[in-house]
Formats: sequence, structure tokens, C-alpha cells
Amino acid sequence: MKNYTLVAPCFFGVEKMLGREIQNLGYEIIKTEDGRVTYSTDEYGIAKSNLYLRCAERVHLKIAEFEARTFDELFENTKKINWAQYIPFGGEFPVSKASSIKSKLFSTSDIQSIVKKAVVESLKKSYLETGMIKEDKEKYPIYVFIHKDKVTLTIDTSGDALHKRGYREKANKAPIRETLAAAIMYLVPWTPGRTLIDPMCGSGTLLIEAAMKGLNMAPGLNRNFISEKWRTIDKQIWWDARREAYDQINDDLEFKIYGYDIDEEALEIARENAEIAGVEDYIIFEHKNALDLTSDEEYGFIVTNPPYGERLEDTETVKMLYKQLGYVLRKLKKWSYYLITSYEDFENEFGEEATRRRKLYNGMLKSNLYQYIGPRPPKNNK
Repeated sequence: MKNYTLVAPCFFGVEKMLGREIQNLGYEIIKTEDGRVTYSTDEYGIAKSNLYLRCAERVHLKIAEFEARTFDELFENTKKINWAQYIPFGGEFPVSKASSIKSKLFSTSDIQSIVKKAVVESLKKSYLETGMIKEDKEKYPIYVFIHKDKVTLTIDTSGDALHKRGYREKANKAPIRETLAAAIMYLVPWTPGRTLIDPMCGSGTLLIEAAMKGLNMAPGLNRNFISEKWRTIDKQIWWDARREAYDQINDDLEFKIYGYDIDEEALEIARENAEIAGVEDYIIFEHKNALDLTSDEEYGFIVTNPPYGERLEDTETVKMLYKQLGYVLRKLKKWSYYLITSYEDFENEFGEEATRRRKLYNGMLKSNLYQYIGPRPPKNNK
């Protein structure tokens, strides 16, 4: 089986959780940078990475890395690659995206055009002496990333971004990205059987990701990937990887987690999403105001993405909500609570300094995960 180098892009702040996931799959990490983890694997690892990784935005097959300060250098270095190893005759190879940071070459449209021409010239050597290259079969999207004049060329194996699990057909305003929700649940030491509540659950993303993780349900099982159609990967690899993922679901577990919201429409969306994800039996969604939250449980977890920006009308409303939320949650004296928000003055309004803070990004929006960590319960206590 061939060996490959894969690059998994992720949101800033999520690299450590993604690296842990990759290592848990049994793959060796080569390099961790801001917003991306590079690791070595095989063909089976392409399928497993797409199916299993909760925190990655995509899985890219690394083709080459070189320095280029001029368009001539970019063209010649790209052309000398044997692209026929990766793109079979008739394969479509759009240069889907180029990005450039602190580099001499900064025009992304020109970068895309140059790389496309170079790949065409390389493939002509393998498939045609003269004439046009056909692109009428499956896609091999090429990505170009240039940082400080170092060019990395990759081919996307995912297709649609990995946060598109297939379950969130609808969402309320400003939803948290699925991959970020999964990363947050890696930071929360919740396990099935312990109490978990999202008192402002919106469309249910945090709880759905928690339930899927608790059941060991691979997040990519409800969708397809562009590399499943590649002639360069044996179809049996994908069939085996999917079968293995289904076999690893621990659906003998019995647990309940809870989502509350004051918006009935959001709750209906959350229920539909949970059903599509296959976790509707594990999440109880109820129409409740977060400020009325109480519990008979001595220990538990609150995880939530409280409204801010698009989801609330003005700053004064935000301040009042966070102040009241602080009063409510502090009454749950032995609970741990995790709140993510982009509001910079959160701790002041909430009325308590967080045990830990972690900077995370929801897309391009900088946020902080405020972690208020309560005492550990005695053994055999929820």
C-alpha cells in the first residue's frame, strides 16, 4: 500500500485537538503549524481521516513543497512534478484555491493560472505529445498555499468541507461550526452517563457532536467524499473503512443529555438535526429559559455558545444576559461550565474570572472558550 503525506487544515486554536485525533488513528505527525497539521499515512488513512476526524476542515494529499519568489520559479517547479502519479487521464484538476501569506507572489488569481498551466504541461508529457488535455472524469482539486515564499501544493480528498456532516440541513442565526463544536467537546471531560446541558442550544450542534463522540460515531458516515470516486484509490479501501466505522459505533450505551432554548423554532430544527445525525434517542430538547436553569444533580457540565452579535440586538442586552447567566450558573456550585463567545468583556459581565481561557476561531470570528472547572465528583457519582 502506498505511503502518503496528508495535510489537515483546521481553525486556529484547534491544532492540538486535531493532532490528538490523528495520533489516536495511529498516524505519525510530521509537523504542526497554525491552522494545519501534516502527517504520514497510507491509502487507507485517506479514507479513515475523512470519515473519523472531527476537528479537521479538510484532508489534503500533499504533492510537493518548494520555494518560489517569481512566477517562472512557480511554473517550472510545478511543471517538473510527475502529476500523472496523482491525476489519471481524463481527471479534472481545477486549481480550486490559492492563498499567499508574507510572500513575493501575492496575486492569487495569477498563482492559480500559473499552476494550472504548469500541471497541463506536466500531464502532456505523460498522456499526449501534442493537443489538449481532457478533463471529463472525476475531480482532483488542487490547492496552493504560499507562506514566506514556500509553496505547498496539495490535492483535496474531501470535496465539501468536513464540517458539513450531513445532519445540519437547517440552522438558526450564527450557528457554531460543527468542527469547532467537536473541538470544544474534546476540552470538556464529559463522558456518557454524566450530566451535560446546553441551556441555549440553538440548532443543537454542541450536543449532537457530544452525542456522536460519546457513541464513537464517525462524523463522516452520513456523507460522501470526492476521493471516493478516484480511480487512484481502490474502492475496497472505502468500503472497508466505512464498515469498520459502523462496527465501532457503541450503540449499546444508554445516556441522556439535555438541550434547552426559548426559541421553539430553533428546538424544532435541533430535533430534526439530531434525527438526521442518528442521535435523537440520546438528546432531550425542551423549551426552557436558560435563566430558569436548576438541577437536582450535584455535579454536571454546562456547555454553551451564548447569544452575541447576530443573535442579540445590542450590547446592553448582551451585558444583562451574561450577568444574569453568571448568577444562575454559580448556584450550581460543583458544576463545570464552558462558554464560548466573541464578547471580549465576558468575564467582567459574567462576574467571575475563568479557570482557563482558550482562544478559538469560529470561521474568521475570534472567540474565547471560558472554562470554569468545578471539583471532580467522587467515584461512581455523576
